[in-house]
Amino acid sequence: MPESFDHLRVNRDRLWNSLMAMAEIGATASGGSHRLALSDEDGEARHLLIGWCGEAGAEVAIDHVGNIFARHPGSDPGLAPVVIGSHLDTQPMGGRFDGVLGVLAALEILRTLREFGVTTRHPIELVDWTNEEGARFAPAMIGSGVFAGLQDEAQALDVRDSENLCFGGELKRIGFAGPGPVGGRPIAAYFELHIEQGPILEAEGLEIGVVTHAQGVRWFDVTIEGAAGHAGTTPMNRRRDALLGAVRAVDLVSDVARAHGPDAVATVGQLSVRPGSRNVIPGSVTLTIDARHPDGTVLARMADELASRIGTVVASPGLTVRVDEVLSFDPTAFDQSCVAAVRSTAEQCGYGHRDMVSGGGHDACNIARIAPATMIFCPCVDGISHSEAEDIRPEWANAGANVLLHAALEKAGIAG
Repeated sequence: MPESFDHLRVNRDRLWNSLMAMAEIGATASGGSHRLALSDEDGEARHLLIGWCGEAGAEVAIDHVGNIFARHPGSDPGLAPVVIGSHLDTQPMGGRFDGVLGVLAALEILRTLREFGVTTRHPIELVDWTNEEGARFAPAMIGSGVFAGLQDEAQALDVRDSENLCFGGELKRIGFAGPGPVGGRPIAAYFELHIEQGPILEAEGLEIGVVTHAQGVRWFDVTIEGAAGHAGTTPMNRRRDALLGAVRAVDLVSDVARAHGPDAVATVGQLSVRPGSRNVIPGSVTLTIDARHPDGTVLARMADELASRIGTVVASPGLTVRVDEVLSFDPTAFDQSCVAAVRSTAEQCGYGHRDMVSGGGHDACNIARIAPATMIFCPCVDGISHSEAEDIRPEWANAGANVLLHAALEKAGIAG
């Protein structure tokens, strides 16, 4: 990289102001963000992003599943772009920075390149992936999954939410069913900046996490059927209480994770009881299971145990159980060259850093299947994420964006 650009930095205040402006869309009373995928709030956030990208001189394109791309041109348009970004959708009553930091840091990089007249050989392209969280439409990471050929486009467009609204219909409703084909676009390198979602960097006083791997994930939907009945007139020995079976299932999930510790985790994050009346015995319960481990062999063993044992554990006269796997994601080893670029860039910028394994699933894990990719972490306060209490410091966002900038420049090359 020419020496004249070694000290190039993003505008810290402009980046922070953009984060705060985006946080106003779907803002919650307790300081978080509620911006589910393909909701009105998601549509408003997308329009704001596109307006900002236009002001930065970027050419915007949208594909069939709503992924947004904004390109800063390179001197050689035939070269594949270096892609940087993340997602704008949030968890229900979630935080202001999860995913959003990666998109708006990418925007700040486009602004910085234009402001300082930097021309790269490869184009540099911002991306906002659709439905990373999977909170409204499961599975997670649909936009990047279809792009990478890991999910079928037609099936993705027909995915339903809890109100039976389909992904494709909601995409059209908010105006983001784009004309472009999904995937088939070469990527020279992909970098995703994200908050750590854990406590390590803050505790160690470091600004940057160099992400070398991401752990695997398995998601299951479990349906337990019994029989509804009057809570006051049905004897205990005649009941087919689906919630009692669900309680046993939740206990099993915890037991399986603890048996494969210390790296295994498993969570029941959603549980729906029907009919849902105070004086009616639950006749049907659905629950979700999220199981994770950095070792694919151990994760497969956990999944097998959950699927095979849950029926036995739930067993009670008259109860039936169905287990459906809705997501299977192998552990990811990120590209060594991209990892090295992040590590050397952190050193070049003078930031404290350490290697890390991501505990969460991210769009970068999908893109790593088809292109060189890695992630950059910055600290978050107390490691809290997926919560209204999620918080970061302006200087952490600035450090992450500067590392993202120079890692992208290293892979894109400076023209001339």
